[in-house]
Amino acid sequence: MALKFQTEVQIPEFAWQTGYRKRNLFMGSCFTENIGQKMEILKYPVDINPFGILYNPVSVANGFRFLLQNKKFTEQDLVHYNGLWHSFFHHSRFSSPGVNETLTNINNRIESSAEFLKNADFLFITFGTAWVYEYKQTGQTVSNCHKIPEKEFRRYRLTPGEIVEEFRQLLSELWKFNPQIKVVFTVSPIRHWKDGAIENQRSKATLLLAIDQLIRGFGEENCNYFPSYEIVMDELRDYRFYEEDMIHLSTSAINHIWEKFQLALIDANSREISEKVKNIILAVNHRPFKKFTKEHLHFLKQSLDKAQKLEEKFPYLNLNFEKDFFFRRLNEFELVKK
Repeated sequence: MALKFQTEVQIPEFAWQTGYRKRNLFMGSCFTENIGQKMEILKYPVDINPFGILYNPVSVANGFRFLLQNKKFTEQDLVHYNGLWHSFFHHSRFSSPGVNETLTNINNRIESSAEFLKNADFLFITFGTAWVYEYKQTGQTVSNCHKIPEKEFRRYRLTPGEIVEEFRQLLSELWKFNPQIKVVFTVSPIRHWKDGAIENQRSKATLLLAIDQLIRGFGEENCNYFPSYEIVMDELRDYRFYEEDMIHLSTSAINHIWEKFQLALIDANSREISEKVKNIILAVNHRPFKKFTKEHLHFLKQSLDKAQKLEEKFPYLNLNFEKDFFFRRLNEFELVKK
């Protein structure tokens, strides 16, 4: 009998899977972006974090409500600090020196993501922490403090019951808005070390208990849980799977979780197509030692042909960027001839 040097997390059997014919909305912590961007690179239809990175469940819930309402932000919804206009409901990537620029970026993204949500097939929610910051002036739970002094906020930890109550109502509204959508919860394996080791664990436990109650209440035919947190804690319990800060996950750790995610939640046909898409993307990223050779010309023609044939066979794929890239490179050859 072979020795085993690793415990393996049992992945739940999901009653449904996503793929190239499905639309996927990702919201939550930076781990959401790790997995969402993997799908985006491989040309799956995705929308990732329309409010930027959101860490706590209340902020995630606020974001979903704004999408359901197709809310229009105004200057009264913003705060001006340190030369920038900010929204307490958004990550700082939406902040800018001009109020109109900030509002345009926010409202355009809400409009497009609200439309995406209406027809989405899957919603992936990642909770990062149960700790929240409440702005004392308004009593509002913020998604980002935007470097405003900490004394302006009250910090406290949500209870499982508070999270369940928030999302029980929200998910009911969501399924009225889009009855077909399936919800997959995850808990970010990235530790919030500033909370301290003990408080980080209590926070993660709070999130796990709340998600468990929600799934029990709504049933696995509507929502389920992908154990990314457990995969890191049990399968990857070694600091070589972390970046130098010993907090964020390394590329190899993210790739390991991605492989587990693919097998569990992406249909076999789409996984097979994604390998062909990956080859085309590799061709785009290929940098030849010498550009204007017969060999490279053949490589570009062959790559363009593969992209065109793949789109013809699977018309729901969008390889416009890749095809345009190959066309531009081929046109460079024509200019050199002249």
